[in-house]
Amino acid sequence: MALRRRQLLQLAAAGLGGAGWLLAERLAPAAALPGSGDLRLGLISDFNSSYGSTTYMPTVSQGLRQLLARRPALIACAGDMVAGQKPGLGAARLDAMWDAFGRTVLMPVRQAGVPFLPAVGNHDGSPGFTADREAVRRFWLPRRQALGLNFVDSGLFPFHYSVLQNEVFWLVWDASSSRIPPEQLAWARRQLASPAARQARLRLVMGHLPLFGISQGRDRPGEVLDQAAAVQDLLEAGGVQAYISGHQHAWFPARRDQLDLIQLGALGSGPRRLVQGSIPPQQTTTTLDIDWPNGSLVETTFAVSTGQEVAWS
Repeated sequence: MALRRRQLLQLAAAGLGGAGWLLAERLAPAAALPGSGDLRLGLISDFNSSYGSTTYMPTVSQGLRQLLARRPALIACAGDMVAGQKPGLGAARLDAMWDAFGRTVLMPVRQAGVPFLPAVGNHDGSPGFTADREAVRRFWLPRRQALGLNFVDSGLFPFHYSVLQNEVFWLVWDASSSRIPPEQLAWARRQLASPAARQARLRLVMGHLPLFGISQGRDRPGEVLDQAAAVQDLLEAGGVQAYISGHQHAWFPARRDQLDLIQLGALGSGPRRLVQGSIPPQQTTTTLDIDWPNGSLVETTFAVSTGQEVAWS
């Protein structure tokens, strides 16, 4: 596979069997399907519409069709699947919102035979919004065993849990607010040190809020995780390759020290501009291709409006 190696993103071994991993952009055609030595992951985030909405923008179904056509082995969602976080919506309305998500997003993914791995966003079940979090449980708990996931620890699914899938260890935590509780950080340390994590060839962590703000209006406290340096230290100590997040509504590939930061754009309403530059906001989906034989990661993001790759430049 032809890769453009980006010096900024060159990786250390990070305790992953000595493999010299590289995060890169793809030179091969966007429609290329994964080969026998590859694993393709689909990544989406932030496709809710206005508060209380039970419908989705056309870009959500359009982008989902495009992503499924690229034949990922799994689709991971970094949160904001419904449009909650507004007092007074009520249980019936919240359930209707989740039912709409089920019809529009989850059903097409599972009908295609693709496992679905969700993280809770602030508009799904932010702390302090008790009714929202109860609705999250009502929707997801009965569907846990139908998601196609190989759980390691599902005791507090869907708020935080771990999965071992296709030799990748996934840790999903509750980053639906800026504060991840100490007990959940302690759980994450134990999970990353577990036999399941150690036997995996790659470790990924996903949560809704990012470590750093990269979009206009979201580069301030409350829109990013508190104590980002301590959180990053935890991830690096656990041999995590990348932290996947949403919330910023803008795609930006980055690396800080030994950690890749995959910051996903919005699939639905409200795409945002980056804090610098003049790139117009747009809805996007992302794929992450893992080339096991060559030990590389290829991150490719696509504009939903055209179906074409977004240039890293």
